[in-house]
Amino acid sequence: MCPAVQVKPSPEGVPGAVTDPTRIRAEQLSFAGAQGTPVNGYLASPAGDDERARPAMIVIHTAAGLAEHAKDVVNRFANLGYVALGVDLYTREGGPPPMDDMQAVMRRLFAMSDATALGDLEGAADFLRAREQVGGKVGCIGFCMGGRYTLLFACASDRLDAAVDCWGGFIDRATLDERSTEARPTPPLELADRLQCPLLAAIGAEDGNPSPEMGEQLRRQVEASGQEVKVDVYEGAGHAFFADDRPTYRPGPAAELWRAVVPFLERHLAAS
Repeated sequence: MCPAVQVKPSPEGVPGAVTDPTRIRAEQLSFAGAQGTPVNGYLASPAGDDERARPAMIVIHTAAGLAEHAKDVVNRFANLGYVALGVDLYTREGGPPPMDDMQAVMRRLFAMSDATALGDLEGAADFLRAREQVGGKVGCIGFCMGGRYTLLFACASDRLDAAVDCWGGFIDRATLDERSTEARPTPPLELADRLQCPLLAAIGAEDGNPSPEMGEQLRRQVEASGQEVKVDVYEGAGHAFFADDRPTYRPGPAAELWRAVVPFLERHLAAS
């Protein structure tokens, strides 16, 4: 049994803020990822003795890693009644790159294997479904880098029941200059016609990676899958507008996004 960790209140006024940390039970743990390698995670669920089966959510962090903001997002989903798992995709690298060195950030992102990340995410879904309090349905939400991996996960695997891609960049190419590399062989956009679950995508109107035009291309390509897709463009917002720990945060669009995400997930993940 992993020791419990203290849940902190969310920053005041953020969408879905956790104001009563006693409502949530949280722990640091590891689960089996690709090739059985242990992957670190942060698990949060509703506190108390309610034994009813609950849906589950995987939360994929930005390039900053499984930091406090990412854990707070996990807590917000637990506060809604989900069993939520923040996955540390940097486990093998020992943590995120230095965020004040953008070249180092890009080198790290471009070197990470899509196949390994996908295996880790499938391991996360399997880990959640094996838990007694999970009712079987699993969704995923990711931001920036995590949005790209969410789209890849939803298109290349059958483990998800709903996916939310928040401004996933580089969905149409592997790096700034290359469409494909050994580590990132197939851009997620090229897999969009194989989408395995309903998808909600969010893009800032002032973002360039992905741009609103890229969002429209994603919507058109997903249509061939037969899955439900909705691509929302948020005015007055650029990249990472939900990140309340960054100057890019935009309270109005962030609140609007939360109001779209919550009912989308309720509709697709509620126990049947």
